[in-house]
Amino acid sequence: MAAASLLPYGDFHRSRGSTVPLDFLKRKPGPGPAGPGGTRAASSVVPEEAIAQEYQLKLYYAGKSSEGVRMTAGPRALVELPSMLVGLAQSEIEVVEPLPIEFSQATPVISHPSEAMQWLNAHHVHSPITRHALVVLESIDAIDLAFDTFVSALLDGEIDTSGYPEYNAIVGGVASHWDETTGDMIVRAVVGWGGKGVRGDTDRIGAKLLGGLLTNILANQYAVGLTPIERPVPAAGRGGLVCAHCGFASAHDRAFYCPKCGMRLLRG
Repeated sequence: MAAASLLPYGDFHRSRGSTVPLDFLKRKPGPGPAGPGGTRAASSVVPEEAIAQEYQLKLYYAGKSSEGVRMTAGPRALVELPSMLVGLAQSEIEVVEPLPIEFSQATPVISHPSEAMQWLNAHHVHSPITRHALVVLESIDAIDLAFDTFVSALLDGEIDTSGYPEYNAIVGGVASHWDETTGDMIVRAVVGWGGKGVRGDTDRIGAKLLGGLLTNILANQYAVGLTPIERPVPAAGRGGLVCAHCGFASAHDRAFYCPKCGMRLLRG
């Protein structure tokens, strides 16, 4: 009996003429889809709702424009435009002239590659502040460089390490175009701001700066008074009228006055 106690459990009972089956220790295969060769593969559990990583980008652009002020000096009034930002500009004042005909399709919209490339080629010489101002104001249709001359600067706020204004910084200045009826220059104040964010008091600061710019315009020696703004609309056509005085190619063929120098266009 002592020798039998050293045998394994199964051998001990086999030696006494009985066997205990060990099938209860085996795992029974569970139900599942049949795999190659008739075997069943483990089933995957499909969740009722997919877990998604969410991404979102909100761009907010806003701006304000004043009434127009009529200037009677003709082309001589162009040199007066930068002085209208004195006392309000916090950066260098830059002048952006109307675009010639080869840049007539330029827009700051990355989804239109050819137009965006035109825009970059036309404005790469300007500072980050002016380029930011053009993106904001052209995007909201506050200015149109087919006929506008735009004088720009940083008016309020900070710039980032790359030199671009923060989303709550205010940029702008004055925009002018030539009255197609009288040849007088019409000047208006324009400000804009925006980007990846919005601040509540930016609108109030922008309105205050707009009033200051309009005061400077009206204080100019050539200012006559407020006038309704009737911005020219470039007409479809062959375009490309060339000013005999400054050599600028107009954006449309029905213009009477050069968008750049204000002189009357000569027609052959």
